[in-house]
Amino acid sequence: MPEGDTIYRTADALRRELAGRVVTSFESQLPQLTRVDEDAPIAGRTVVDVRAVGKHLLIELSGDLVLRTHLRMHGAWHVYRPGEKWRRPRRCMRVVLCTASAVAVGFDIPVAELLDSRALARSADLNRLGPDLLAEPFDVGEAVARLKERPETPVGDALLDQKAMAGIGNVFKSETLFVCRINPLVPIATLRDEQLQSLVRTARELLARNARPGRHAGSARSWFRQTTRSLDPSARLWVYGRTGKPCRRCGAAIVSRLHGPGTRRSYWCPRCQY
Repeated sequence: MPEGDTIYRTADALRRELAGRVVTSFESQLPQLTRVDEDAPIAGRTVVDVRAVGKHLLIELSGDLVLRTHLRMHGAWHVYRPGEKWRRPRRCMRVVLCTASAVAVGFDIPVAELLDSRALARSADLNRLGPDLLAEPFDVGEAVARLKERPETPVGDALLDQKAMAGIGNVFKSETLFVCRINPLVPIATLRDEQLQSLVRTARELLARNARPGRHAGSARSWFRQTTRSLDPSARLWVYGRTGKPCRRCGAAIVSRLHGPGTRRSYWCPRCQY
């Protein structure tokens, strides 16, 4: 699933191409969007802003209308020039929003809706989110308090709960826990406040480092995620996806396990993360 850094970079790319420009055409394969478009056409409106809220992406349009999308596991937004060949087949298209200079295509997007400001303010999906790790300002204390409301929950599961804090996913969960030397299976109640504060701050720092515009090699297609600060391109992550490989700190074999409500896999070093 795309994590907060991916959504933030996507919002930044869409904002640069679309904000301030008039929508020349709008197309969707999703009935909930086409029904609204028939009653209140999207074409002719101006894109006011594009922003990320946790893992949600909001495209704000003039006339009090917002397109909210969530990419889940396989969704993606691409931006093309008019006439440029798409990198995914048309059958994967769910939304196309065009201006005179850009074509924004949402591929395999499972969650999308058009909302006015009142409906957006009442959105259960947004209102239940915890503090956004990439938001400014950010309240570390609130995120810690929300984690502590889950005392029996393994910390690896609690970090993925978007109601505790929004934006972190499976990659940054494992990487954050490694940096903080905490085993993903220990319950929240066993951690001290300073450990929880360190987890929150580390997750925020790692996400922010990877969300910066321009953090890719040449183009969005070749962008790579990195948590180690290593100059070696083969050593970008500490533990994620490295089952059986030596820990970059101590040499012990990295282990992994599926667990939690979403049966997500955690990766950790059994020696460093005690």
